[in-house]
Amino acid sequence: MAHEADGSRTRAEAPARREAGVREPRCRADDAGLGLAASICRIDYPRGTRVRTSQQRFRPVIPPSSPGRIAWADPAREAAFLDWLGCVASRHDLVVATLRQASSDASFRRYLRVDRADGGSMVVMDAPPPEENVRPFLHVAGLIERAGLHAPHVFEADPEHGFVLLEDLGGTLYLEALLATQQDDDPQRADSLMQVAIRALVAWQRDLPATTLPAYDDALLRRELAIFPEWCVCREHRVTWTDAEAETWARACNLLVASALAQPVVTVHRDWMPRNLMVSDPNPGILDFQDAVRGPIAYDVASLLRDAFVSWDEEREIDWAIRYWEGARKAGLPVRDDFGEFWRELEWIGLQRHLKVLGIFCRLKHRDDKPAYSADLPRFFAYAHRVSTRYSALRPLSRLLEPLMGVSRIEAFH
Repeated sequence: MAHEADGSRTRAEAPARREAGVREPRCRADDAGLGLAASICRIDYPRGTRVRTSQQRFRPVIPPSSPGRIAWADPAREAAFLDWLGCVASRHDLVVATLRQASSDASFRRYLRVDRADGGSMVVMDAPPPEENVRPFLHVAGLIERAGLHAPHVFEADPEHGFVLLEDLGGTLYLEALLATQQDDDPQRADSLMQVAIRALVAWQRDLPATTLPAYDDALLRRELAIFPEWCVCREHRVTWTDAEAETWARACNLLVASALAQPVVTVHRDWMPRNLMVSDPNPGILDFQDAVRGPIAYDVASLLRDAFVSWDEEREIDWAIRYWEGARKAGLPVRDDFGEFWRELEWIGLQRHLKVLGIFCRLKHRDDKPAYSADLPRFFAYAHRVSTRYSALRPLSRLLEPLMGVSRIEAFH
C-alpha cells in the first residue's frame, strides 16, 4: 500500500537492500513543485546503521532478582526509607528482608521489589527529590484508574520523600515479548501485541482528560529539540555548525514545531513505547506515565511504531498506523480525515521525538555515565534521516545529519 506524503509516495525499501543495511532515498527537485531536473541522491549507509537490534544484544527485562543489600548514596535517605517501609510493611504484610532491586531507568528513579508474607510481591518506587517529583505520577495514575486502563495501583505514597508502594505487574515487558517474536519469526504474535497496545492507546486518548495536564507547547518542544545540538552534535560528535548550518537547523525546528502545534490535542503519554508497556492481565500494563501532557495526537503512535529498541519494516508501520487511525475515527478522536495527512503528521512529530532522543541518549552517556543507550544511536539516525529525506521542506536537515552518521553522499543530475 502506498500513501501520498508531501507530493511523493511512501514506500518500503526493497527487502534485499534493507537486509544489506543500505537505503537509497531518491531526492527529487520537482517534488517541491519547482519544475527542475531531478537530482538523484544515493546515501550509502555503513553497516553499523542497520536498525534491527538482536535480542542477544539487548534483553531489557525486569528481573525476578534475589534478596540483597540495596545501595544508598545518601544515609539520611536510607534512614527515611527504612522508617517509611517499616510503617507500610505491617499494613501490607511485606517481608522487608526480601527487598531487592527490580529495575531502573534513564531517570533518577529506581524500582525495588519486596515479597508479601501470603505470596506475591509489590514494587516500591524510589524517586529522590529534588531530581524527581512523584506528584505528577500519582495524578496521572488516578486518571488512568478512573479511565479503566491498567496501570500499577498505588497502595501507599510519601510525595515529600518520593516513596511509592505499587502493584507489581510482573516481569515481562512488551519489548521483551516483541523482540522474541522477531527472533522466533512469529509475526502473528507481534501483530496481536501491537493491536492490543493500539486499542489501549485509543482508549487512553479518548478517556483520559487532558485539561489537568501541562501543555506540550512551543517552549517545551523547542527545549527538547535543543538537546540534540548540545549533546549529540557538540558533545558526542564534537562538531561545530557554521552559521549557515545553524540557520538550517533553526528552520527545520520551526517547521517541526509548527506541525506539532497544528495537530489536534489529546492526552499524550510521551513514551508510549514497548519498554513502558507490560504483558499483563488485563493487557497491557502501562508504566512511566508521569510526564503526560496535552499535545499532538500522533505523538504516541510514532513512539509505539518507531521505538528506541525494536524496529519494523515500513509496511508494518503503515499497517499499524492505519489500524490506529481507523480505531481513532470510530472512537470519535479528532484525527485527520485523510490518512495521508495523518501519516505526515506522525512522521514529522516522530522526527521531533527522534532528534530529542538522539540528544538524550548522548546526554545519558556523557553526563549521567550511562553509555549503553548510545548503542542505539544508529537506529534513531536512520529514523530521522529517512523522514528528513522524504519531505522536500525537511531535506536540508538530512544534510546536517549525514556527517554525524558517517555516511557518504553521491549526487548525480540528469
